[in-house]
Amino acid sequence: MAATIISPPEALAAVRRARELCPQITVAGVAGPGDTLATPYALQTFRLIKAEFPEIIKCMSTNGLLLPDFTDEIIEVGIDSMTVTVNAVDPRVQAEICDRVRYKGLCYEGQEAAEILIANQLAGIRKLASAGLTVKVNSVLIPEINAQHIAEVAMTVSAAGARIMNIIPLIPQHELAWCTEPGCTLLGSSRQAAERYVKVFKHCQRCRADAAGIIGGVDVSKQIYQRPVSQAQTFSHG
Repeated sequence: MAATIISPPEALAAVRRARELCPQITVAGVAGPGDTLATPYALQTFRLIKAEFPEIIKCMSTNGLLLPDFTDEIIEVGIDSMTVTVNAVDPRVQAEICDRVRYKGLCYEGQEAAEILIANQLAGIRKLASAGLTVKVNSVLIPEINAQHIAEVAMTVSAAGARIMNIIPLIPQHELAWCTEPGCTLLGSSRQAAERYVKVFKHCQRCRADAAGIIGGVDVSKQIYQRPVSQAQTFSHG
């Protein structure tokens, strides 16, 4: 979640202020709202950050649907780390998680939608990894849908070039409100299964998209994001 929606110049100002308050900050990331590649604003933000703070590590997240269309620009902008959310690599499983996608002006549903999404995710991961970017995959663990599929996801994304995987427990809501939140035992066994193929990130906490500071230490976000939430403009429409 995030407290407010900001423009690229405002994002640069936020980074500038964050560095003033906490000089130890070395990473800037854009994770939303929506998908970061649905509009040009995330990459515009990183261009501004690169010009003023070339030493800062630049990270972004995406669902991967548009990744093949933007890999060249992502590389040119100098993104250091890309996180791609991959919840399934089998279209039958993916179709149970997301029943439609809108791609290049057309709406696709069911397994056809899943096939497009998965193909684009893997193609993007391959190209970015081959260019030297660190690619991390986030997978939401949904007990009723993909719990028995996580190892296959890990094997597939690792073969495509992903270096690390983060398995995140579902927060049941909206269309997946009927599903249960995975417990520690299932989360642990899923991570263990994934570790056969890829390094697993285990100390992730459910954090805010507008977090600023040092994990477990300094939090300067309230001193940076001070204006009310704006509904007029968004980083993306994903």
